[in-house]
Amino acid sequence: MSTAVNKLTPLERQSVWRTLKSPRLLKTELLAGLVVSLALIPEVIAFSIIAGVDPRIGIFASFTMSIVIAFSGGRPAMISAAAGAVALVVAPLVRSHGVDYLFAAVILAGIFQVILALLGVAKLMRFIPRQVMIGFVNALAILIFLSQMPELGDVPWAVYPLVLLGLAIVYFFPKITKAVPAPLIAIVVLTLITVFAKVTVPTVGDKGELPESLPFFLIPNVPFTFETLQVIAPYALAVAFVGLLESLLTAKLVDDITDTPSNKTRESWGQGTANIVTGFFGGICGCAMIGQTMIGVKASGGRTRISTMFAGVFMLLLAVVLGDIVAQIPMAALVAIMIFVSMTTFNWHSIRPSTLKMMPKSETAVMVVTVVFTVATNNLAIGVGLGVLTAMVLFANRVAHFVTVKRDQSTEALTETDADTDTDTDTDTAVYHVNGELFFASSNDLYTQFDYAGDPEKIIIDMSASHLWDASTVAALDSVKTKYTNYGKTVEIRGLNEASQKMQDRMGGKLEG
Repeated sequence: MSTAVNKLTPLERQSVWRTLKSPRLLKTELLAGLVVSLALIPEVIAFSIIAGVDPRIGIFASFTMSIVIAFSGGRPAMISAAAGAVALVVAPLVRSHGVDYLFAAVILAGIFQVILALLGVAKLMRFIPRQVMIGFVNALAILIFLSQMPELGDVPWAVYPLVLLGLAIVYFFPKITKAVPAPLIAIVVLTLITVFAKVTVPTVGDKGELPESLPFFLIPNVPFTFETLQVIAPYALAVAFVGLLESLLTAKLVDDITDTPSNKTRESWGQGTANIVTGFFGGICGCAMIGQTMIGVKASGGRTRISTMFAGVFMLLLAVVLGDIVAQIPMAALVAIMIFVSMTTFNWHSIRPSTLKMMPKSETAVMVVTVVFTVATNNLAIGVGLGVLTAMVLFANRVAHFVTVKRDQSTEALTETDADTDTDTDTDTAVYHVNGELFFASSNDLYTQFDYAGDPEKIIIDMSASHLWDASTVAALDSVKTKYTNYGKTVEIRGLNEASQKMQDRMGGKLEG
């Protein structure tokens, strides 16, 4: 790339119009799209097999997703296609009801994503803890690996050495050169071996027909009834959440690499629009793909929507024109690729003894819960949801113990506390100093921190080092005052900050029926 191109700012590099006016930049974008398309074909076919659909359905989806998201997405240069995460979600639906129900679920998932975007779901990404994200990635890796096991059972013996050879190629070839994607090399080599050596092993052609034409508009052949909605809605909602989760995480990663911002809300409804279009053109659901995005952005220099669009165009053309050759690809090659993807996706650092020893047990528990429930339910959305819930509970439990209540009854200390007030204090007054953030978890124990029977006639509760966050805390303070009143004693609450005082004035004494 020329010096002039290198001097462009990140935002200028992201401009489609500037790229179209520069032959050098346009060449970079087109080559990035071509390289991504070559890497997409084997993975999309493999993910289609995971979902239990013909490879052409995954290829159609990748084509429509790439074209639509190139115009509607909020993160230029990010690649969206038929992805493994959402393929795992819909696989049970395909097995039980067939592909027409899949297409209907894809359309509904897109509608859910548009609604979630309008509701501002992109802003909720900040509440997903790091350990949940790590658990999500690890669970995805495990599920991808487990999904390959059926392809290794009850097969000719030649499949096993072919898988090992494929693994060796995808691992070692990048050490020689990264000019051509290693998965593509593995497919070419293993296909040539099986064709010229006439080795009989399962092939892609055994799984279904490849496309011979462009995708066409269709209406899913399903009953338009409430019963159909009951069948597809759970899968559609899971696809919507999982797809947005992966897409928004990938968008953030690309933001950091390119040093340019993205519109997360636009990306959210853009993903929904792309899935709606994909469903009507007979494709499987899709979302952003981290691996292919890194190939296009980091390895190939793609920065604009042009590379995204042509990734889909090139992939469909290669599949249609070279469909007969693609049909001869041995499944062993795809199994090797997916095993390698699962191995490289898994965060091995997260389970090192040194990491586990350093990490708080609660953090490790969050990751374990996310992984276990994701793998057990085969549903990434459920696993992530339970992981976030676990993190919230453990965090609330930790914070609750930060609240302290200290009792002080010395005349000297009371004088110092009340230096700025006109209230007279003596040894017949007990002062409690409350320190910490008070909310539903921490305030539940507040009631037990006072000596109701043993305290003198007057009690002062100093709240200057605390903050009231919710109605539970106001109710707890009301209970404390009521308990002292029953003993014939008076309570004065002091030191509330402005926000806490407003909450106390608004709800104090009004929460009991």
